[in-house]
Amino acid sequence: MKLGTKSLLWGAHAFYLHPFMVARGWWHLWGAPRDAKMWICFLMHDIGYLGLDEMDGEGSENHVRLGAEIARWLCGDRYADECYRHSRLWCRLNGRTISRLCLADKMAFALTPAWLYLPMVKASGELHEYMERSRDPKKLASYSVEELRLIRSGRPSEWLRGLQMFTNRWVHAQVMTDPAFFAPSNGREENPPPKPAAG
Repeated sequence: MKLGTKSLLWGAHAFYLHPFMVARGWWHLWGAPRDAKMWICFLMHDIGYLGLDEMDGEGSENHVRLGAEIARWLCGDRYADECYRHSRLWCRLNGRTISRLCLADKMAFALTPAWLYLPMVKASGELHEYMERSRDPKKLASYSVEELRLIRSGRPSEWLRGLQMFTNRWVHAQVMTDPAFFAPSNGREENPPPKPAAG
């Protein structure tokens, strides 16, 4: 079974848990998510991991497409845009800015307790990839001294604590410094990405 499929079934992106943690992340940042269509985004945004070999490898940014197009079909372009832009890598490659869904998604990781997160990513086989990618030399300068010490630890519980500390700090920095994230969406939209060409 592919790693992406295992992640959706019982790992970090488990379909019966992760969407609700994303909703909790949204609530933490902006209050209760009252837009019913955003719940479709919470449910669908990571469904494209189905069948992928890696979670963060080459081409993994394309996992946004399936959920985004489902959201477009059910809810419209604005919600497809939220799903496309929840991936920082997809945004970098396509010259876009991240969406609120991106921040809620990252906040979900920061809020997930270790007793729940670690057994799931160990069971799915994701843990090793996540630990290795968090130690990429390109990322090290972004961490505080304490975060770096924990992330370099060989103990998964310490690694998780360090990465959650960094993620929490990064998310709140975006919310505090970018006017686009100061308050819940009030109709502001960016131009959605073009629909894929037929065929």
